[in-house]
Amino acid sequence: MDKPQMIEHLHEAVNYTVYDTKWIPLSAKFLVLGSKPNSNGILDIYELNQEKLEKVKTVVKKAAFKCGTFGASSLRNRHFAIGDFEGRLQVLDLERPDMAVYNVKAHSAIINCIDGIGGTQLDCGAPEIVTGSRDGAVKVWDIRQGQEPVVDISPPPQMGDGINKSNTRRDCWAVAFGNTYNDQERCVAAGYDNGDLKLFDLRALAVRWEATMKNGVCGLEFDRRDIAMNKLVVTTLEGGLLVYDMRTQHPTKGFSWVEERNAGRSVGTNGVINGPKATVWTVRHLPQNRDVFLTGGGTGSVRLWKYEYPDRRVIEDSDGAKEGVAGKLQMVSAVTLSSQPVHSFDWHPDKLGLAVAGAFDQSVRVLITTKLNTL
Repeated sequence: MDKPQMIEHLHEAVNYTVYDTKWIPLSAKFLVLGSKPNSNGILDIYELNQEKLEKVKTVVKKAAFKCGTFGASSLRNRHFAIGDFEGRLQVLDLERPDMAVYNVKAHSAIINCIDGIGGTQLDCGAPEIVTGSRDGAVKVWDIRQGQEPVVDISPPPQMGDGINKSNTRRDCWAVAFGNTYNDQERCVAAGYDNGDLKLFDLRALAVRWEATMKNGVCGLEFDRRDIAMNKLVVTTLEGGLLVYDMRTQHPTKGFSWVEERNAGRSVGTNGVINGPKATVWTVRHLPQNRDVFLTGGGTGSVRLWKYEYPDRRVIEDSDGAKEGVAGKLQMVSAVTLSSQPVHSFDWHPDKLGLAVAGAFDQSVRVLITTKLNTL
């Protein structure tokens, strides 16, 4: 019992499909985004009150909600950016949610993924939101700049006729900001349904690096957004989990990585990993320790991982070019929460080990993870 244990503290069943869960900054409240049976969007706000959850507010909108972020908002405003099933980006003031602070038709199809940066970080550039959609586009928004994106990374229009033009537009499933260590540098990582992974340099407006996974990319997260790129975790269909060392980019080999092949398999009551490989839906780094992260899987399990750096992170090849060296991954703890995939997860930014998770069993769970300070 010396290692961290993940314990289900509170469990709330809801009557809609849960798509995202997020803690409200500087509070004991979290929100749940989802889709009602009539395809309306619903946002519930819950507050932790000793041994129970109290629902304090419900917001209903016309289109189902898919994803959201507080990343581009200040701690004072706590405005929440939401992507919905109709391709609309809205920013809501949770005190007055009826009228959106910002509202734009961002994409021609569902917004699958969203991330934000610059709301609370100092000297790291403008507050921006990035969205990825089924229409294949990745767009960056600064809501102070009007109704047009500040960066639009859309697939090129297809030439010729007699071809189904939509076939070549890849569905963007995951986006993440990174490398924002000053007010000039900023990158966006984007993952697609065919396994493509692209790193866009927003300062140069160019693709800095790209790779192809064996399966569709479901989750992406840098260990920290507001430092020089350090690590990027990638999760995929069919149980894929990779950690890239982003400090050193080799001219031809790119970034080094370590892969875990059993990340999506189910966990038995005895802790033994077995069964077929399932999707790894999400990844979230522990705010208090960037080398510890959690993944949520298609078998209904969550797993806690620790990354261990190698003795030397950089070596030189025979041509004198610098090449990164990947570390090792260790699974610290695992627990099965649900019979359905755990696809959303959020650590509390201030309370070590407190977390909220959403699963496709129409439930929300508050978790407590012990002994994280021993890792």
